Amino acid sequence: MHFDARNVRILPALVHVMNAGIEPLKPILTADLFPKLDGLLLGLLRSLVPADWEKQTVSPSWKVKDVAAHLLDTALRGVSMGRDGYMAESPAINSSADLAAFINRLNREGVTVYRRLSPAVLITLMEVAVKSLAELHASRDPDAMAPFGVSWAGEEKSANWFHTAREFTERWHHQQQIRLAVDKPGIITRELYFPVLDCFLRALPFAYRSISAKPGTYAQIIISGECGGSWYLYRDGKTWQLIEKPFGEKASETIIPQEIAWRIFTKGISRESALEQVCVSGNGDLGVHVLNMVSIVA
Repeated sequence: MHFDARNVRILPALVHVMNAGIEPLKPILTADLFPKLDGLLLGLLRSLVPADWEKQTVSPSWKVKDVAAHLLDTALRGVSMGRDGYMAESPAINSSADLAAFINRLNREGVTVYRRLSPAVLITLMEVAVKSLAELHASRDPDAMAPFGVSWAGEEKSANWFHTAREFTERWHHQQQIRLAVDKPGIITRELYFPVLDCFLRALPFAYRSISAKPGTYAQIIISGECGGSWYLYRDGKTWQLIEKPFGEKASETIIPQEIAWRIFTKGISRESALEQVCVSGNGDLGVHVLNMVSIVA
């Protein structure tokens, strides 16, 4: 384990001043990536042998077929709501707990239904569902208001580009769960994985909302590997914001290997195991808090 809160080395002050001031992060455009990502999913599902469908994934309650059923269910629900404006039910949602309970119930019900199908039928339906889902996301104005906010980022309302990117992360990380379970080559490529990481890390300001720090300082989160990069969480007065480039005094630095980053943010790895693989310097409490972040509705 690389981190011990009792022996944290405080980094020297690093001050970076930009002529243009603080720059917010740019939108993540992923609509054009859906056909490729889901094309890889279909190829993966077609390659599975009967025993593969019942292998356990990193999601404790789901086997491979459960995850595939979930991907089919969410694609069909997404098209029903987004393209056809069809809402089967609209319960009162008064808290994040209400939302999580509602989503988790829908997910359980969908998995229960679609895991009953044969693999061949499931794949056939998936072909239709993912084509329609890709067309839906491609048709949306990325800057217009989305039908749903990205709740895990603390947003009640979100732009379409963020809603689409969130959906892309769902389809990426569930496919990766299947690949991990059946020991198939992953989809950890910069084209497909970097947008997932970028979207996951948009939850940082919300995840740190109860954490205080000196105004004018920032926490740097580094995802190591060819698919990763650096994200800068800046303390602006009493709030946090993600910025494009470092600005102010660095308070902490956290390095996370790309192989486990997606698992940290989707509850696919224990905190203890993650701590053994990350490296934190500077303000330890600040730097390690990122391991508490969850970028899914759960």
